[in-house]
Amino acid sequence: MIKKIIIPIVLMCMLLWSCSEGPKPIRNVIDVHKMSVSIVNNGNVDFNSWFLDKTMRLDYFHTGRYDQENFAVDKVVSDGIWPGSKTQLIDELELGLYFFEVIDTATNQLLYSRGFASIFGEWQTIPDAEVQWGTFHESIRFPWPLNPVSVIVSKRDANNVFQPIWATIVDPNSRQVNPANIKHTNSIYTIADNGSVSEKVDIVILGDGYSHKEMEKFRRDAKRLTEALLTAEPYASRRADINVRAIETPAEESGVSKPHHGVYKRTPLSAHYSSFDSERYVLAYDNRTIRNVASAVPYDFMVILVNEKTYGGGGIYNLYTTVSADNLFADYIMIHEMGHHMGALADEYYTSAVAYDVPKITVEPWETNITALLNPTNLKWHDLVEEGTPIPTPWNKEVFDAHGYGIQRERDSLRAAHTPEKVMEALFLRQKATEDELFAQEQYRDKVGAFEGAGYMAKGLYRSQVDCIMYTRHNVFCKVCQRSLSDVMDQYVK
Repeated sequence: MIKKIIIPIVLMCMLLWSCSEGPKPIRNVIDVHKMSVSIVNNGNVDFNSWFLDKTMRLDYFHTGRYDQENFAVDKVVSDGIWPGSKTQLIDELELGLYFFEVIDTATNQLLYSRGFASIFGEWQTIPDAEVQWGTFHESIRFPWPLNPVSVIVSKRDANNVFQPIWATIVDPNSRQVNPANIKHTNSIYTIADNGSVSEKVDIVILGDGYSHKEMEKFRRDAKRLTEALLTAEPYASRRADINVRAIETPAEESGVSKPHHGVYKRTPLSAHYSSFDSERYVLAYDNRTIRNVASAVPYDFMVILVNEKTYGGGGIYNLYTTVSADNLFADYIMIHEMGHHMGALADEYYTSAVAYDVPKITVEPWETNITALLNPTNLKWHDLVEEGTPIPTPWNKEVFDAHGYGIQRERDSLRAAHTPEKVMEALFLRQKATEDELFAQEQYRDKVGAFEGAGYMAKGLYRSQVDCIMYTRHNVFCKVCQRSLSDVMDQYVK
């Protein structure tokens, strides 16, 4: 298949100029004209004919506002051996807000592709992005090419179609490309080793806010939360497909920054609460440091445990998951946020401060677990719907919503009062108990259908089952989410 794309942007290419005297320094070439590339996609290529068994990491700065974005190459470095599949190189799932393709410059052959999301992509949606610029350090990783390649980054447009927004050319033989691996000194702890990294899903667990004296606690936390993940489907059925390794990153003191509580720390990975001024949203912006530490082991997915009891976490597709390790609901946070990080799953809850109604949604969401139901006869998970299940599917939404909004008001007041975490945990336990009672009364409780309320929207978006860990704090993925996660894992184990 040949796909022709035109990149209507200023193209910054990294080119290696050579002559009889040998290689000259790399230099940036600015092409103000449109670049037309006819990408040849013949499916997965023979790995050894095109790549070395190591990882190339392209670091760049992602800068912009709500209505524009720019890229600038930082460094191109080695990130250790290649951890991914050597046969499943082309991403046919095409999940995520962004998508990148690696193309041989001589033949235009598509060699590798993956979807992803980013902190910048989320930052663009907050009010700050309307009044100021933001810059974030990001990375994309792919097998080390034998020859020069074009790397093209695309982003979804208003119709959720990927459109190219940036491209650069990388020559692996340039002296600006660093093939050396980092000499690591951090201690590594293997939690699960089920075989070759090229045939398994490889997860790395990092820790932030664990002091030198708490390394044993970090290892216990990593093992405990790994076990929590591996008891949830589809991970439970695929334990033999998963490797897990932990890397110790001792801090000088316990805990991480919590700006809403006036707590500030300097930690190895700079993880912090209050991301985008959301009190419980935990992110870490020091991408280069995090990637350098993680490169001590082969990994496809990353978890950062924060040594805190305060409820919090986060998950970004193909970036990382963060989890507050000591919270009563840490197991739920781990599983839920891995749904975002590994499966690009959408949140299905909506009874919160961000919920809003929309008069009409005209574009089907790209996420696999929610739908706008624009074509009820061609539901994206129609093959899982039993005959006789009505679409949309009725459920006791009014009663459930009244309870959910009431819990949210109580939660907001407890946050404002900075009550002890055990009070918030008790509220969540009470919420869960009431939800159990309400779900028990549902006629289509165990059926796949289209239940209104999802993706932060009370109306206009639908989820596939009445309950799922992407909706409530019950540690069970719905059937659609399980299949979506399993589809992603297939990209790494086949």
